[in-house]
Amino acid sequence: MRIAGYRIHSIAMSDPPLRSSYGLHAPFALRTILELEGDDGIIGISEAHGGDANAAMFEALRPRIIGANPYRLCGSLLSMVDGAAGDRSQTHLVPGENPHDATARLFSAIEIACLDLIGRTVGQPVCDLLGGRVRDAVPFSAYLFYKHAGGGGGAEPDEYGECLTPEAMVRQARQMVGTYGFQSLKLKAGVLDPDVEIETIRQLRGAFGPTVPLRIDPNCAWSVETSIRVGRELAEELSGEGYLEDPAPGLDGMAAVRRGLLDAGIATPLASNVAITSFSDIPEALKQDAVQIVLCDPHYWGGIRQVQHLSRLCHTFRLGLSMHSNSHLGVSLMAMAHAAAAAPYLSYACDTHYPWQTDRDEVVQGGRVPFTNGAVRIPDRPGLGVDLDYDRLARGRERYASIPFRKRDDAEEMRKHVDRDWRRVVPRW
Repeated sequence: MRIAGYRIHSIAMSDPPLRSSYGLHAPFALRTILELEGDDGIIGISEAHGGDANAAMFEALRPRIIGANPYRLCGSLLSMVDGAAGDRSQTHLVPGENPHDATARLFSAIEIACLDLIGRTVGQPVCDLLGGRVRDAVPFSAYLFYKHAGGGGGAEPDEYGECLTPEAMVRQARQMVGTYGFQSLKLKAGVLDPDVEIETIRQLRGAFGPTVPLRIDPNCAWSVETSIRVGRELAEELSGEGYLEDPAPGLDGMAAVRRGLLDAGIATPLASNVAITSFSDIPEALKQDAVQIVLCDPHYWGGIRQVQHLSRLCHTFRLGLSMHSNSHLGVSLMAMAHAAAAAPYLSYACDTHYPWQTDRDEVVQGGRVPFTNGAVRIPDRPGLGVDLDYDRLARGRERYASIPFRKRDDAEEMRKHVDRDWRRVVPRW
């Protein structure tokens, strides 16, 4: 089999005005849908970060893809996984906009589309191509955000409403858990004063009780001192399967937070998808005991097989493993689910932004991927288990063509809509 067709679709989807330490989400999130068509007419698909720069990089790969054997293509492109020399962390740049991990993100999209194509050809799900699934259903966590009023896209219904207080966050959590059945909660912090965010976690614990794990992620917005204080004040609320994620910038900052908490007798684990984004980060993280849980992402770690390798490495070094998320649609959700299903030592529920997207923007046949008790089941279908709806895909392309956004810039959105003098500062508190 050879690859005879290669199609790159730049699309846009509505995104609510969610807040993080990076700033404010724009009304639209950008994605890229890839199709690899074999010479027998079978098509493999994947979903990646979007925008003009990403589309141009995918286009530049065309000569290496057309005519290639999908069973061998990833081997010939493997050097892309290492990325460019430089800082691949997400400390200063929003995910999907760091040029140093761009080639790893491109490779991931090609690998996933190849695996989908191969799986469809041989009649097997992607996770079973990679040694066999270790779970039939993948648990995800509710991803809670402070947000302004509005549903995104200029005219989308505002399903969750404004959420800028602890009480509003409890309402958001109840609504999300009621709809999707999530069994754990993660709060995107680094937005309001730390004392307000501490109170938010306390109210979530009061509303849901000690059996629902809580996580908090300020994306490096806190100093070491503030991080230690928050960790001490929330020691009980973050116990069990909870964790504190990327509280302070850099591995050195994370290590200092870890030491401060241990000195206070608090063993709350620190998780990271900001300070650790590749295998080369792990030795230093282990040396400093800076990170106890790695939040992987098949998109910028370099694909599903990289996540499998990471799972085994984390088990060897007694690190926990979960999965990071970005604004995405159903193709990406299924790629994440297959990666998690094939990762034997995944130890925490995965992140997902999926509840923040709408059915109107979904590009897979049948509409949105369902959750059962907070988990996504692996379909008994070959490949990723989802097919493109070409009418929906066309609407995504039309929307992309009609909007001015061509890259993600949360800081600029903050200046437009919240504070014209705002800039990202880490740490802020």
